[in-house]
Amino acid sequence: MKKLMLGNEAVARGLYEAGCSVVSSYPGTPSTEITEYAAKYDEIYCEWAPNEKVAAEVAFGASLAGARSACAMKHVGLNVAADPLFTLSYTGVNGGMVICVADDPGMHSSQNEQDSRHYAIASKIPMLEPADSREAKAFTRLAFELSERFDAPVILRMCTRIAHSQCSVELEERVDTVKKDYVKNPQKYIMAPANAIRRHPFVEERTAAIAEYAETSDINRVEYSTDRKLGIITSGTSYQYVKEAFGDKVSVLKLGMVNPLPDKLLRSFAESVDRVVVVEELDPVIEEHCKAIGIKTEGKNILPVVGEFSQSVIAKAFGIEAPAFDSCDEQIPVRPPVMCAGCPHRGLFYVLAKNKLTVLGDIGCYTLGSAAPLTAIDSVLCMGASVSGIHGFNKAFGGDSENRTVCVIGDSTFMHSGMTGLANIAYNGSNSTVIIVDNSITGMTGHQQNPTTGYNIKGDPATKIDLESLCRALGINRVRVVDPYDLAETEKAVLEEVAAEEPSVIISRRPCALLKYVKAKSPVIIDREKCRGCKKCMKIGCPAVSVKEGKATVDETLCTGCGVCSQLCSFDAINQPE
Repeated sequence: MKKLMLGNEAVARGLYEAGCSVVSSYPGTPSTEITEYAAKYDEIYCEWAPNEKVAAEVAFGASLAGARSACAMKHVGLNVAADPLFTLSYTGVNGGMVICVADDPGMHSSQNEQDSRHYAIASKIPMLEPADSREAKAFTRLAFELSERFDAPVILRMCTRIAHSQCSVELEERVDTVKKDYVKNPQKYIMAPANAIRRHPFVEERTAAIAEYAETSDINRVEYSTDRKLGIITSGTSYQYVKEAFGDKVSVLKLGMVNPLPDKLLRSFAESVDRVVVVEELDPVIEEHCKAIGIKTEGKNILPVVGEFSQSVIAKAFGIEAPAFDSCDEQIPVRPPVMCAGCPHRGLFYVLAKNKLTVLGDIGCYTLGSAAPLTAIDSVLCMGASVSGIHGFNKAFGGDSENRTVCVIGDSTFMHSGMTGLANIAYNGSNSTVIIVDNSITGMTGHQQNPTTGYNIKGDPATKIDLESLCRALGINRVRVVDPYDLAETEKAVLEEVAAEEPSVIISRRPCALLKYVKAKSPVIIDREKCRGCKKCMKIGCPAVSVKEGKATVDETLCTGCGVCSQLCSFDAINQPE
């Protein structure tokens, strides 16, 4: 049977068909759906872990026990999981283990554009890269076979376009894998220096063996054209762009395994064509390898090192006519992302902006507090950095910075990597004010549960971590909860806590307005007779509020009746319906 599948859905199907038993992940676009789809298979135990490091370690534990396991994350999540990743290369596996990582060329939903292939090379772990949903499923199954054959975790590299595009996939039955016996083996699994020294030569020998496998594996294939003047070496989504731009008019070496690379095959292909060009998004990983083994090639001299490719980018680089496509002559207005109507974070950010506080932000939908008209955030670095950063800022800035600076972090991000920063504040002493914006969900990636919500990935009741108790246990004595819909209460709390002579935590708590169980109120009503057109209500940047013909107007299809705008009106022109 065939089914039209997203790339991420196809990976999940591959996990199922390969007999995977345990999947642990942290949500991160564009990887999130892998675990969401995997959770639909009852044969696979799935969970959301607090962060990617934990997820990788859970997968390792399951592998150690003899089961096939996996974890999934986005490219910046692999940074978090890098600690276990490099040592996993030394220990190897028992049951097969696959690490799914999704890169984001073009930064559709990410803070950087890093290339995960560098991690595969540095950790000396094999990496497969599918070019469509069909290969996503097939390569996932193959990854488990290679993992057990070569005693190594295997990285499956997805990217935004492959993860979120669709093609027809042939469904197969689940493989009934036999769980391997666990045998105590300290020399293999205890990475104390004496054992690690002995494991390093194994890693080098394994890399050579996998490279030899790559030379003849059909996942690396040559597609010759009748004209061999130009030969293109490529992989993943870049292969699709090349085929769409050139059709069958160019010879192509398509790489399915991007680490280790097949030197003999690369040289053989290069010798068979007059000109070699490597087409790869982001960094010149394959190109530099080709040059290192003596292949004269082009690549980044004609292609960009930043952003996504497209058929047009490829065509322009090679000086050929771009494939025809339909265009829209209409001038489409720009639609920058904004916090949703009724977003509980809006009231808090209004208060922070009004009081001209320096705000260290974090990763999540609340990052949108940096956008106009609120422009309430001064920095965003990585998960958890706001809490660690405010401590450093206050220590370095001195003076009254502690009374003018706060940091903002979401409930899921706080569990991911904010707790250690808060422990540092308590232990090393800065009078920093940490604001946890608790919207009762992991919002930006599409409403996944986390350890503070009280539900697991299946929606079943689970242990709910009490943020107030946790913060106190970490050494913070001043902990208070506010409703961000109440601007006066929120402002009072913020001003009191930044003035305090000890560290404090404010939990700005209200569920995301888009959660299914959150019932919106009736839209607010504008009294156009009372409205003076002062536009003060526009300062919160709510998409439901606009000005037409000099008067405030509310879009009833968007308004959730939160009432924040009515608290700004000095003329009593915005009211809740009776």
